[in-house]
Amino acid sequence: MMMCKEATRLMSLKQDRPLTFQERVSLRLHLSMCGACRECDRQFTLLHEAGRRFGPELDPERDDHGH
Repeated sequence: MMMCKEATRLMSLKQDRPLTFQERVSLRLHLSMCGACRECDRQFTLLHEAGRRFGPELDPERDDHGH
């Protein structure tokens, strides 16, 4: 069975790229048995969505006009 450390790595990775079939299956199995990792996955998703929604407004590389 996958350990929480590996599950956390996959949760983070899936925010940046699609997981492989094997990665998805392994993570799903782990999440089905680990409430702490389910909560962690929920938080990763929430943070990623907030970053997408509010990120461009806070980007120090952009000027006041959004460029």
